[in-house]
Amino acid sequence: MAVRSGLWPALLGIVLAAWLRGSGAQQSATVANPVPNPVPGSSPDLLPHFLVEPEDVYIVKNKPVLLVCKATPATQIFFKCNGEWVRQVDHVIERSTDGSSGLPSMEVRINVSRQQVEKVFGLEEFWCQCVAWSSSGTTKSQKAYIRIAYLRKNFEQEPLAKEVSLEQGIVLPCRPPEGIPPAEVEWLRNEDLVDPSMDPNVYITREHSLVVRQARLADTANYTCVAKNIVARRRSASAAVIVYVDGSWSPWSKWSACGLDCTHWRSRECSDPAPRNGGEECQGADLDTRNCTSDLCVHTASGPEDVALYVGLIAVAVCLLLLLLVLILVYCRKKEGLDSDVADSSILTSGFQPVSIKPSKADSPHLLTIQPDLSTTTTTYQGSLCPRQDGPSPKFQLTNGHLLSPLGSGRHTLHHSSPTSEAEDFVSRLSTQNYFRSLPRGTSNMAYGTFNFLGGRLMIPNTGISLLIPPDAIPRGKIYEIYLTLHKPEDVRLPLAGCQTLLSPIVSCGPPGVLLTRPVILTMDHCGEPSPESWSLRLKKQSCEGSWEDVLHLGEEAPCHLYYCQLEAGACYVFTEQLGRFALVGEALSVAAAKRLKLLLFAPVACTSLEYNIRVYCLHDTHDALKEVVQLEKQLGGQLIQEPRVLHFKDSYHNLRLSIHDVPSSLWKSKLLVSYQEIPFYHIWNGTQQHLHCTFTLERVSPSTSDLACKVWVWQVEGDGQSFNVNFNITKDTRFSELLVLESEGGVPALVGPSAFKIPFLIRQKIITSLDPPCSRGADWRTLAQKLHLDSHLSFFASKPSPTAMILNLWEARHFPNGNLSQLAAAVAGLGQPDAGLFTVSEAEC
Repeated sequence: MAVRSGLWPALLGIVLAAWLRGSGAQQSATVANPVPNPVPGSSPDLLPHFLVEPEDVYIVKNKPVLLVCKATPATQIFFKCNGEWVRQVDHVIERSTDGSSGLPSMEVRINVSRQQVEKVFGLEEFWCQCVAWSSSGTTKSQKAYIRIAYLRKNFEQEPLAKEVSLEQGIVLPCRPPEGIPPAEVEWLRNEDLVDPSMDPNVYITREHSLVVRQARLADTANYTCVAKNIVARRRSASAAVIVYVDGSWSPWSKWSACGLDCTHWRSRECSDPAPRNGGEECQGADLDTRNCTSDLCVHTASGPEDVALYVGLIAVAVCLLLLLLVLILVYCRKKEGLDSDVADSSILTSGFQPVSIKPSKADSPHLLTIQPDLSTTTTTYQGSLCPRQDGPSPKFQLTNGHLLSPLGSGRHTLHHSSPTSEAEDFVSRLSTQNYFRSLPRGTSNMAYGTFNFLGGRLMIPNTGISLLIPPDAIPRGKIYEIYLTLHKPEDVRLPLAGCQTLLSPIVSCGPPGVLLTRPVILTMDHCGEPSPESWSLRLKKQSCEGSWEDVLHLGEEAPCHLYYCQLEAGACYVFTEQLGRFALVGEALSVAAAKRLKLLLFAPVACTSLEYNIRVYCLHDTHDALKEVVQLEKQLGGQLIQEPRVLHFKDSYHNLRLSIHDVPSSLWKSKLLVSYQEIPFYHIWNGTQQHLHCTFTLERVSPSTSDLACKVWVWQVEGDGQSFNVNFNITKDTRFSELLVLESEGGVPALVGPSAFKIPFLIRQKIITSLDPPCSRGADWRTLAQKLHLDSHLSFFASKPSPTAMILNLWEARHFPNGNLSQLAAAVAGLGQPDAGLFTVSEAEC
């Protein structure tokens, strides 16, 4: 019976070894007999018992963990994890003899990786245990649970600032971030550790709140809750605690002797205690005066000295009164003069004088060839440039906090004449008006022009910003001077709430309040990775009062709305019937929301010293941000040393890190004292800070050193990253400089009339006439929208008098100046219209 009782474990070991034999033929000799013959001297009746059992362990980041088992007497040990046997090749086995008993012992080790644990994450906990065999049977060890350690970023509750009076109790709550294992909490007072064992006046509750039993002046400090586990250490926002002392009066002093005026006084001070740390001052007077009693007062008749004193006091009072009257008169005169200047009607009309548009050159016949309609000499635009509010308003507001201040309801004349003044004249003339003072004074970030019913286009070079004014958007008989301006974010206060971020440049087009009969299309870049699941996108517009309003929630547009937006991968096209100041703002709905950052590496063109700086810029992936940096580096004498890269920066609250590696120590020395530099998350996510960059300073060992090879890494913690392999000669290598050559700023930024459009005017009219009427065969504007992949906007197009015109206007905005007119012609021709000559124009019509 003893032999039979040991047979079953042996058979089980043989079956198990056969199952584990999948590691290869070379292992067959090892696993053919997993239960060795009993060792001489060993007891066949002893079951294995464990000397070392696997214990619970945490996986930190991506490091595998080690589990160890040791048993005696044991002829075989295998690990089983979550009910499945671990392959034999994954075991590391050591056999030995127990020194105290002389029995055979065995020690087995395995590694468990993060990937193994993540496979069952969320279903059950991952566990492993050992099974040991001897000739007498089997024994199982305790289960060891393997968990992935982590610590969230955000505290569930952070301490808040408090102001308490002396000897009042203080409670600062703190709920640490979720983590495995649970975080331990400690408190810092002005960066020094709070130790309750050293100060009986403070203690920490089981819920991690810091309690001060009685506040002392020394307890005024910044308190920080710190949570830590084996993965990370997190700090809460600091809470400023101010212990204040209200002032209290000292006792009254003794009464003074009776004076000549038959009065005496006594005083007291607010010093018992004095107010501290913002405590309240003492209430009441610090001086008390009373008449003397008849016994103390010896009153004598006024002598000549008293008369002289009174006369002198009266004379001083009269002089002060006269001086006050003179000052009032001078102030009133100046105020009247200021009012007369502000009310000068020339201010209201000076901004609408004719602007000069340079005549077209012979080799550029398509530029500015449309002359103004001179059938009338002047037209008037009735009403205020900004909507009036109910009730009376001041005569003229001298503010510069918004785009246009209200100008009242006067008549503003729009002159019709040939353009004669230059760009500087236009800017100086409009800058005399208060509504224009918030616009940039230079012309590099501004475009302007004079337009009539034929329409046209304004463009700010190298920014991706343009304004398309379709035909008939301006009423016939009127001529408008229209401007387009790019603002620097630091010059315009755009309030952002919560997780909102600026995704586009801030752009103004105006003047606001002018009458438009068709929507114009404002084009500007954006740096968001748009998806309905990750972003909530809103178009903001600044009102005449200076506040910013949400005028459009993308994805929830109403067809009859004044605003509409076509959003594409890198640009947005805004339809608007009201000019003003606009910006595209996004709010992240999940951590998958990402912004595109353009990464640029610049270095000096000429290096005259041993030091050499590499500047790494992290900016919005938009043309206007790129233009700003290129112009800045041009002034600094910098050159591009690597091809630009794009990094997707996520809303994960993680910072952006930059580091430099593999610098040849025999030629160069890095002056970076830390392993990496860091740009805070909010500096990037807010979107209002320009020219964000880090500088790596290298020092040449010898002035003759000119070859530089290194690596620059840019990455978001737990996010996307990019690596640059720098390898060039700092004295003569300019192969990357041509990648960022800007177009000439001297080009004409305004195109007027038919020259501003790719589609010839008469062909445009033919297409509109043919496709606007509904067609039973489907050969109308709806099919054209589908062919141009614009069918998601059918309801918006249908709400306009000419849907086809809206489609063609959007095509013009998207494809200028490099649009392929042949593709549009093919799309129109494919509609099956009977008019085969739709894209032909006779010589008489020209």
